[in-house]
Amino acid sequence: MRKFFIYIFLFLSTTAITAQINELGVFLGGSNYIGDVGPTDYISPNKVAFGFLYKWNKSTRHSYRLSYTYSKIESADRDSDVPSRYLRDKSFQNSIHDFTLGLEFNFFEFNLHDSEKAFTPYVSTGVSYFVYNEIFYLTKTEELDYRSSQIAIPMIVGLKTRLYRNFVLGAEVGIRYTFTDNLDGSNPKNNNLAPLRFGNLNSKDWYVFSGITLTYTFGQNPCFCAN
Repeated sequence: MRKFFIYIFLFLSTTAITAQINELGVFLGGSNYIGDVGPTDYISPNKVAFGFLYKWNKSTRHSYRLSYTYSKIESADRDSDVPSRYLRDKSFQNSIHDFTLGLEFNFFEFNLHDSEKAFTPYVSTGVSYFVYNEIFYLTKTEELDYRSSQIAIPMIVGLKTRLYRNFVLGAEVGIRYTFTDNLDGSNPKNNNLAPLRFGNLNSKDWYVFSGITLTYTFGQNPCFCAN
């Protein structure tokens, strides 16, 4: 699956240079997780997250988007205001390698070659593939079982504006709904560890990236008109 995303990136970056406006840049911010261990805050970054992103602006309203983001996630029951979690006192740390491919939609026209200032809210979704550690608990802290991977659904909202000439600055929050319940070690997939499962086994875990993006635009000026 990782090779698939790499091939998509190479294809877009080689074919789009002569066709549309391209954006290549970085993401810097923080991450947090939502699940069965620790606080239940939805947006509360506590670890550094960073990555790279590429956009192919198909029109002034939408673009195709490919990104890679890395972060550690961690949480501790001692920081929760839920009494049962506080008394349980478990904590964990995991690492996330996130590859996301999707479509970004601008609420306003965002023409990078207009002399006027450009500003718009935007949303994005698609599919994410991420690599993480399958963990479990023997005591109050996690133990590594093996490395695993899974699919997630990204839901991203943000604001962006054009800076001087070819630079675009954005601020966004990206929530990933995963198809695993074991980012936190509460529900290991290994059936030999079934007696160690706890928490709500019918819900999935989430992780969140919050931060800023800075991209550089390049490529031919697009027509953005029907052929």
